[in-house]
Amino acid sequence: MEFDRNGLEVLDRTECLRLIAASTLGRLALSSGALPIILPVNFLLDGDRILIRTSPGSKLDAAAVNSVVAFEVDDIDSLSHSGWSVSVTGLAREVTDLDELERIHALPLAHWSHADGHVIEISTDLVSGRRLTADHERRWA
Repeated sequence: MEFDRNGLEVLDRTECLRLIAASTLGRLALSSGALPIILPVNFLLDGDRILIRTSPGSKLDAAAVNSVVAFEVDDIDSLSHSGWSVSVTGLAREVTDLDELERIHALPLAHWSHADGHVIEISTDLVSGRRLTADHERRWA
């Protein structure tokens, strides 16, 4: 098991993707109008890519296409001071292949609104994660 200089467990790519796959709500960081913005999004991990459904004309729709974005998922228990965080950096692009869209629409990919929209995929080029366990303070005291 590897630990970083702060005593947090360093998660490998496989564990990071497993944690992402078990989650449905994350945060997408991108640039909109030359300013950074972080948006909460429902998502689904499909293989090595993150899928997000978005409404036409939204900030996400406009800003995330063919852009390098950051994506973050975490689960923190404030009572036990434990949890994990996974960050992804990758290229976002709109899925346009009709057969692929038909397959994606059959997946349990939630959406903030009920309108049909675009599907954005994010590659998982760079993945990193850390875990804080309840015994962190005792181990590093």
